[in-house]
Amino acid sequence: MKQYILPITILLLTMTSCDSVRVAADYDRSVNFSSYKTFGFFKEGIDKAKVSDLDKRRILRAIESELLAKGFTKSKTPDLLVNIFTKEQQEVNVYNQNIGMFGWGWGWGWNPLMMGANQVNVSTTTNGTLFIDLIDAKNKELVWQGVGEGYLSTRIDKKEERIKKFTSSILTKYPPEVND
Repeated sequence: MKQYILPITILLLTMTSCDSVRVAADYDRSVNFSSYKTFGFFKEGIDKAKVSDLDKRRILRAIESELLAKGFTKSKTPDLLVNIFTKEQQEVNVYNQNIGMFGWGWGWGWNPLMMGANQVNVSTTTNGTLFIDLIDAKNKELVWQGVGEGYLSTRIDKKEERIKKFTSSILTKYPPEVND
């Protein structure tokens, strides 16, 4: 039983870490964020985002929902322009489990101490990064940027839920807590 503790622990950590979104935010410390009341989308920037049109709409709906919940109003003459861009990368995970003591190598092996076997599992996941930029519409300057990184779901029925998780996690950092 002891030989299974480490693999089970790794599996549980992997499963719970896959669900999380790692988030960071940066902002202009000289900006008074309480002065922003309205938002709109920066079409020219969003059109350049390297993501399908369906996922763009999912992301924009999720951002709109989060900003409305924070008390913003969508406007044709906004205080803030919202822009997005994305990155993704494939991650290959190799897990090598030794079955039996003192066995090593690939497949069945023999050593003077005893016979052992290794079980190799290979999996791939897609990690994505979503950037949400908030731009002062009057000055055309970036005032806040939130970044979320985590696994992406390839299952259509899970995409919307995962996108909502990304956007809500990122936008929890807005407005920034300004410590004077």
